[in-house]
Amino acid sequence: MPEEGLAWSAKNQLLSYEEMLRLVTILAGLGIDKVRLTGGEPFVRKDLVYFMRELKAIKGIKQLSITTNGTAPVETIAQMKALGIHAVNLSLDSLNPERFARITRRNEFDKVWSYFEELMNQGLRTKINAVVMEEHNLEDILPMVALTEKHSVSVRFIEEMPFNGGSKGYQKIKWNYEKILHHILNKHPQALRLDDHSSSTSYNYKVPGYAGSFGVIPAYSRAICATCDRIRITPKGELKTCLYQNGGFSFRDYMRAGATDKDLQAKFREHFGRRAKNGFEAEQNKEQSASFESMATIGG
Repeated sequence: MPEEGLAWSAKNQLLSYEEMLRLVTILAGLGIDKVRLTGGEPFVRKDLVYFMRELKAIKGIKQLSITTNGTAPVETIAQMKALGIHAVNLSLDSLNPERFARITRRNEFDKVWSYFEELMNQGLRTKINAVVMEEHNLEDILPMVALTEKHSVSVRFIEEMPFNGGSKGYQKIKWNYEKILHHILNKHPQALRLDDHSSSTSYNYKVPGYAGSFGVIPAYSRAICATCDRIRITPKGELKTCLYQNGGFSFRDYMRAGATDKDLQAKFREHFGRRAKNGFEAEQNKEQSASFESMATIGG
């Protein structure tokens, strides 16, 4: 997180649950069948379990997943299991409490670790998302892989991306997915490449005999753009067909101006039809002066 913090948005700038449910219902009619809630931290919203239940009830939605930072009460895990949540992604960039506190500016590692342990106890399908940052957590890469020996967890190492809200000058990364993978395979040369599904955003591996797996996500290198089939709607209702694009069409404003469901459906089709072919094209289309927006405002 930026040391100076973030400017918080007024409540009326954010989509309501009713507005989100309306958009997902329209998207389900267009063939979208998987939904993931991300943050920030989704559980800071009141009545999130109610909202998840309503999402699950939408015709055509087959999978509902969530990304969390693990600071929610552990009781939410049993609630998600009862709802039939497909998977939980846990954002965790370090297994060392001091490094964790420096990265997150929260001294809550024990709380997050307890959340992870309860996910394992409850048997929820779990992934750990770890952003590899040269200045902060290289020492955590191999311990994260070791975590997969006893735990049925998928650890995903993500290349650092330039979404820092302009809070620092961004340089090209040294620890790209190839270097991360080389570092791991030096320790575990016996690791086997897994068969990834056609739209996977990660290259996945498993150490023989280990309960879990690990993978690398080339988020900065963008080597997975050709098969990416994801879209994102920000908390303020902006549609992003690529993380690297500048801004996005405001479905919040369009809805609040009186757009019908047919209008919304047509607008989605319009934007899907001119999606950038990859992240490099999307970045080239950005305004020259535009800095990258913080991931905390886009949705992690």
